[in-house]
Formats: sequence, C-alpha cells, structure tokens
Amino acid sequence: MSKSDSFKCARRAVAILRTIGLAASLAALTTGPIETAYSQTVANPMRPIPIPVQVPAKDSVAQIPDTRLWYWDTGGNGVPIVLLHPSTGSALIWSYQQPVFAKAGYRVIAYSRRGYYNSAPYDPNNPGVGSEDLRHLADFLGLGRFHVLASAAGGSIASDFAFSYQDRLLSLTISSNSFGVRDGEIAKAAAFIRPKGFEQLPAEFREIGPSYRAANPEGVKAWIELEHKALIGPRSQQTLRNEIKQARLKELKLPTLLIAGSADLYTPPSISRIIAAEIPNSRLVVIPESGHSVYWEQPELFNRAVLDFIGGHKQ
Repeated sequence: MSKSDSFKCARRAVAILRTIGLAASLAALTTGPIETAYSQTVANPMRPIPIPVQVPAKDSVAQIPDTRLWYWDTGGNGVPIVLLHPSTGSALIWSYQQPVFAKAGYRVIAYSRRGYYNSAPYDPNNPGVGSEDLRHLADFLGLGRFHVLASAAGGSIASDFAFSYQDRLLSLTISSNSFGVRDGEIAKAAAFIRPKGFEQLPAEFREIGPSYRAANPEGVKAWIELEHKALIGPRSQQTLRNEIKQARLKELKLPTLLIAGSADLYTPPSISRIIAAEIPNSRLVVIPESGHSVYWEQPELFNRAVLDFIGGHKQ
C-alpha cells in the first residue's frame, strides 16, 4: 500500500471514529440530563457590562409570621419569578436581571431574608425556616404557581421549598449550589475541594472568578459594595425543613435547571453533573469564565439560560 493510500485509510478511520463518538454523545444526551455549554456565544465575555436602567418596581415590607421581609416587586399580570439571593447578597443584587426578566413579560420579585438588607434582624433564638418564610411571602403576595430562581445559599432554601411545596412551582432554577444535599458523593466532593481556612478568605476571592476579577475591577468593586451592604448583623444560616439526602433528588419531578460557572470554587461543573444525573427532567448549563456569582459575572449568558428555560414552562 502506498503512503498516499495509507493516509487515505487513516483519514477514513478517523472519520468513522468521530461518527461513532458523535453517536455516543447524542445517545448520552437522550438518556441523561441535557447539558449546554455557552462557550462561543459572545466575542468578549469579560467585557464590562453597564447595569441597565431598572423598570419601576414597588418595594415594601411583608409582615409574615415571626418576622418582616423587605421585597421589591415589578407587578403586572405576568407569570411570577421569585429571586433568592446568596449569603453574600440581598434583594439588591439583581440589577442585571430585574429589567431583562420584566421586559420579557414576567412579574419579577426579590426579597431579603432574615438578617439581610432592610428585613428584620436575624434572631438566633428564633431563626425560622427559610423555605417557610418563602411560602408565607408567596401567600402574602397572592402568588399561585411561580418560578423560583436562586443563587448559591439561596439554592438550599429553594430546594427545601421544592421538596415541601413542589406543586407551587412552575420550575426550579438553582445556580452555584449543591441543592442543600448533606450526604453522598455530592457532599463529599464539595467538602474535599475546599481547603482548611477557605471560608476565611475574602468573599470576592471565593465567589468571583479570576477572569472577572482580572478584567473588571470596577465590577468587583460594585459587587463588594453590595456584599458589605447585605448583612445587618452577624452572618447567619436558617434551618431547612427537609433532610435533603442525595437519594431524595429523584423526588424532584418539576422542570429543573442547574447553572454552573466553569471556575466556581464551591460547586464546579463536575459536582453539578452529579446533581443533574440524580434529578429527572433536569438541564445543566455551564457558563464559561465564571466563578460562584454567575448572575453578576456573566449576566447576559445567565439571563439567556434562565429565559430560554422558563419560557418553555409557563404553566
């Protein structure tokens, strides 16, 4: 066989292998959770993005059992979407999402949990249950079924709410969080990747990816200002109503979206894939060059992922 013939055979073999690999990939997508990587969607994903003009929204304090919660609400007749903030934020952090979701036709609502900006202080003798506070707020606002979108620590509360009140939700979107799981591979992996003293590192190092910190110092400064404004007392953590074990994730039957930043030090895509594999009817979106605060670091991709997903689950 000539060198030319050998080369042609090799090229055909490579083509066959690629076809087999593509078929296997397609088969995996049809049998497991769908994963999307938004890696080639914008020319410069780290360019500074100005905070957009906010749409008019009512802000007030909801008096619910045991506490008061500050919230803002764009109102209207659109399908409601409730936003749950991370432990480093409050209802103030959603400036990149508020006008985008509202202009897409949704009624957008965000609130500060106990101990956070403008809400009642956290009482260690009466911490309350975060998911029950969410239920009371939803009742106070007259919400029927609604979408929930949560980031980081807010994700544990959203997951806890879903286990208790799955029929109240149209969909569940959780970014950068392990769904409150406290056992199994998920908990072990999350604990293993965080070295001793990790929580004592500056919040912006732990929760903002290196690409964003390098390219957008003004954005980092604005994030830090919101983080410093968020807490009105010592950092606190409310209890969960449910004991969320890894095996229980299979109980979540509602449409579920996971969002993972590719550079997240808390919940990287590898952990999010374990979670997605446990949840029926789930989808995973991996956002490039983003750390833990995807909503802030990559708002255009974050918003697109959320709207693409919830747009298919309106009722």
